[in-house]
Amino acid sequence: MRKNMLFFLGAAAGACLTLLVTTPQGALSVNIAKAAVGGDAYSQLNLFGEVFERVRADYVEKPDDPKLIEGAINGMISALDPHSRYMNDKAWKDMQETTQGEFGGLGIEVMMENGLVKVVAPMDDTPAARAGILSGDLITQIDADAVQGLTLEQAVNKMKGPVDTETHLKIERKGVDKPIDVTLKREIIRVRPVAFHTDGGDIGYIRITSFNEQTTDGLHKAIADISKQIPQDKLTGYVVDLRNNPGGLLDQAVSVASTFMPRGEVVSTRGRTPEETQRFTAHGGDLTKGKPLVVLINGGAASASEIVAGALHDHKRATLIGTRSFGKGSVQTIIPLGSGNGALALTTARYFTPSGHSIQAQGVKPDIEVLQTVPDELKDRVELKGEASMRGHLAAEGVEATGSQAYVPPDEKDDKALAAAYNFLRGVTVNADVPAPPKAAVPN
Repeated sequence: MRKNMLFFLGAAAGACLTLLVTTPQGALSVNIAKAAVGGDAYSQLNLFGEVFERVRADYVEKPDDPKLIEGAINGMISALDPHSRYMNDKAWKDMQETTQGEFGGLGIEVMMENGLVKVVAPMDDTPAARAGILSGDLITQIDADAVQGLTLEQAVNKMKGPVDTETHLKIERKGVDKPIDVTLKREIIRVRPVAFHTDGGDIGYIRITSFNEQTTDGLHKAIADISKQIPQDKLTGYVVDLRNNPGGLLDQAVSVASTFMPRGEVVSTRGRTPEETQRFTAHGGDLTKGKPLVVLINGGAASASEIVAGALHDHKRATLIGTRSFGKGSVQTIIPLGSGNGALALTTARYFTPSGHSIQAQGVKPDIEVLQTVPDELKDRVELKGEASMRGHLAAEGVEATGSQAYVPPDEKDDKALAAAYNFLRGVTVNADVPAPPKAAVPN
């Protein structure tokens, strides 16, 4: 059955990867037998059944059976790791809607941390971004209701609602003594995952904010338009900005990497057994025709972003500039549970870069580290702790690394990492230990 599923490598959320499919067998059914689970596990299942019946019979008010079961499932799955989760039917439909690139809401990529909703990144040009919500903010209340005790899906659903209606958030921000109250007006969120422009008549800048079903098409259009604006003999190279991109769909990560690579492995995933190993290779050829490439990363770049950065780095196709990435190196397989039953997002594997490096709880390290100048009022909150700081995270295969700057100045002229990328492509020395920008081999 595993071969017929698509994968989701979410971040934080995001971030966020996901491939959305159903299995040929249709609904997933599980029959538990004593021989299959073993004596100890069977005893525990008997215990669960006894507790369930006690609650149904003796609780002070008549409980809702479906809610009891959903709560038990949520408890079981959330005990595994920070990224495995159960989605009821509504949450499953909402997730499908989100990965297709258009939905209603506030425009915040979020994850659950210690029972609170943590902002991974606000999306560009959305109510959240315009209200000044920042990466690392903790949402403690939604419309006066405490977030503590809610699942991530429940919290997200509370932030959604009819267009032009308002919602009120209470936010805790590191370095700010009092909670911050924010009122936002909901609107249709159209996730435009790719934005681009040219710089100085010789460099193409491409920002990828998420990996949804529209990302590869948007990237191809960006490269085509840049090629029309800058003749090939004038085009020095490209900057691909993955900073604060929380991830998304695995197939899109592979396609994006393939856009810059003529051949080679992009990523491999390894599960509990050797036969579960899968390898994903580049396809389609290098649309940039071997032009030099710089990839920008930071502490908010996670999951699919790390796959792309790791692949281009390992194949010596790109130079990485910025700060170490988030370190979300696990694969969530989306397992539909049949009509009306929702789906599981279950961690089934770790992913590895082409050189065999596991990103889990370690991240991708840039070739050139560039720290931004942070405004005084934000100095206490520009570090994201990363995957390694999350309770219950999968252990790293090696020394874990936490904490990395995730601040990106709103004005390009103040962006030191971007300036370093432009200088590097133009041959200005950024770091004497770093070689000249690599070029890809163009197939005959």
